[in-house]
Amino acid sequence: MAKTIIVSNRLPVRLEKQGEKLQFKASEGGLATGLGSIYKEGENLWIGWPGLEVADKQKEAISEELSQQNMRPVFLSAQELEDYYLGFSNQTLWPAFHYFVQYIQYNEARWEAYRSVNEKFARTILSFAEADDVIWVHDYQLMLVPALLREALPEASIGFFQHIPFPSFEVLRMLPWRQDLLKGVLGSDFIGFHTYDDMRHFLSSGHHLT
Repeated sequence: MAKTIIVSNRLPVRLEKQGEKLQFKASEGGLATGLGSIYKEGENLWIGWPGLEVADKQKEAISEELSQQNMRPVFLSAQELEDYYLGFSNQTLWPAFHYFVQYIQYNEARWEAYRSVNEKFARTILSFAEADDVIWVHDYQLMLVPALLREALPEASIGFFQHIPFPSFEVLRMLPWRQDLLKGVLGSDFIGFHTYDDMRHFLSSGHHLT
């Protein structure tokens, strides 16, 4: 039976260390609140980072506990988090997409980390996904994932929603990795943005770069 798989950088719960013990706490934010009723139904899943670097010996128990809540983890090391999330996502994409071009950092190693973590997310998704599933990928941290999924599951229904602005072509063209990012998102069947201008900028960039 077809299921819906929600994918985001973070799960709707986060791991916290209380002394020597690990505990799950509900995450704040609109995405977790808005989609909470979807992933809990039937065989649906939510895939994402659990919010803390954990030792290998702890991963099996954490995965088992999350599976009972219809969630599956993508475990990230501190270095991956530093380069992919704090680095490329937040110091390259975030300022570019918000037009703070003077703050954009151009770092090839962080781009490689971003690509590697997107591939890790895609592998995790593919370990649970089937051809007739609906896969809904969220936000700028995972822009390469839709195309990676499309290669493996050409018949799947894949959606992508961007929760921050999408910049004009004049800004996007400043990024050396613009084609990879754009083609990654274009692996989706359906692409969502918050505003008409965001959609228009995406279409304009697609016209110029593909």
